[in-house]
Amino acid sequence: MKNTVKVFSSPFCIYCSSLKQFLTEHNVEFKDFDVSQDEKARDEMIEKSKQMAIPVVEINGETIVGFDKNKIVELLGIKE
Repeated sequence: MKNTVKVFSSPFCIYCSSLKQFLTEHNVEFKDFDVSQDEKARDEMIEKSKQMAIPVVEINGETIVGFDKNKIVELLGIKE
């Protein structure tokens, strides 16, 4: 099964960069939304996470606020 992964981030956020680097290193395809420029994506992120904190990652419909590596590994079935 192919995972559906959305990342809501900003180019100025170090945790966002770390999250995207982690996903890339594990060959996880994701769609990145720059919430500093994309108002629609920012609204979607706030609706899903109920807050303004970034990064927010959505994996197969489940929302995670922050770079929660353990939860991301669990949801994606990444073997480390």
